[in-house]
Order: sequence, then C-alpha cells, then structure tokens
Amino acid sequence: MADLTLERKATARVPTAEGEFQLCLYLNSQDAKEHLALVMGDVSGKSEVLVRVHSECLTGDVLGSRRCDCGEQLHRAMRQIARQGAGVIVYLRQEGRGIGLLDKLRAYNLQDRGLDTVEANLALGHQADERDYSAAALILNDLGVRSVRLMTNNPTKIEGLRALGVRVVDRVPVEPTVHPENAGYLYTKVQRMNHMLTLAPRPEAATLVGRRNGHGRPA
Repeated sequence: MADLTLERKATARVPTAEGEFQLCLYLNSQDAKEHLALVMGDVSGKSEVLVRVHSECLTGDVLGSRRCDCGEQLHRAMRQIARQGAGVIVYLRQEGRGIGLLDKLRAYNLQDRGLDTVEANLALGHQADERDYSAAALILNDLGVRSVRLMTNNPTKIEGLRALGVRVVDRVPVEPTVHPENAGYLYTKVQRMNHMLTLAPRPEAATLVGRRNGHGRPA
C-alpha cells in the first residue's frame, strides 16, 4: 500500500486466559480499518522478538469454526508469547486472505460444491491471496521491534515482511490440528500455496466433506 501511514490511537490492558497483554489500536490513512497489536512485555528496542502477524478470521477467531486453523493459530501464538514472557501479535483486518467476509462466505459455498480454497477465490474474481503486510511492518516499527522470530507456516508472509524492511531472523512453526473439516483446506495450503506444514500422507478423512456434499473433491 503506497504512502500508507498508521497512527496509534489508544493502548489498554487486556487480561486473557493466556496472560495479560497490552492492546494497541492503530488507524490507517487509507481506509476505516483498525489494525491491532497485542503486546506482552517490553519489546521496544529488542531483537528476535517472538511475533505473529495474524490476519482477521471472524469465523475461526471468534466463532471457533473448524473449517480453518486460524483460531487455533491465534491462541497458540498467545500461549507461546506468554511462555516466553514477551512478544507481539499483529492483528490485521484483512478477512478471508484479503477478500472480505462476504466473499469469504461465498467462497465457502463454492468449496462445499467441490472447489478448493484457491479455486473458490479465483472463481469469485480474486487472487488466491490478496493480503498486504505494509500495516504490520509499520506497527512493528512503531513498537520499536528490531528483528522478529516469526510464527508462521507461510513463506509468502516471510518474503512480504522482509521486502517491507522487517528483519525476520527465524521462523517458528505453528503446526495445526488436522481433522475432517479442515484437512482438505490444509492440504491445499501445502500443495498450492507452499505452506510449510508437516502433514501425514493425505488421509481418507480429507475427502469426507466433499463426499458429504456430493462431490469427490475436498473443501
């Protein structure tokens, strides 16, 4: 996002089941989205800070949907930061890999008819992944983070942050729990989006959702 600027508007203490964080809210110069940073401990001026850059997923983060691994990744990151005693979760408001909640739900319907997550986005006229990490780079800079140990399975996220000047010195895997409702989604991440996941050979369960909806291909 060219010429994007962010302004930190408020910071408040937020006690959670995983520990006590400071929640920082940022307004950006290009739209009405409010990006967030969940911060534990002193990270200003520090190197090798444990960081997750997490894109909003209302269905997974809030409703606990089992179609994806987003909510699990978020809370696992919070627990890892709490064990470390310091770290940051940058929470970007770019639902559905950037396509928005409405088209994400439309994509779900297409997946239930047999398309995978990439094909569904393309069928709706989107790219497979439309996320931008400019706001994350600005937030980490505002927090004074000098370099990060990034909790991610996504090589594109690492490349994108590095291109924006973020020093990513290590990758910390965030391995998901595989079950019938998300298996096809996770295998598509590996096969079509190059995510670095350690998955067993594709189980029969990966096709259960597709067959349940009358299709042989997974969601």
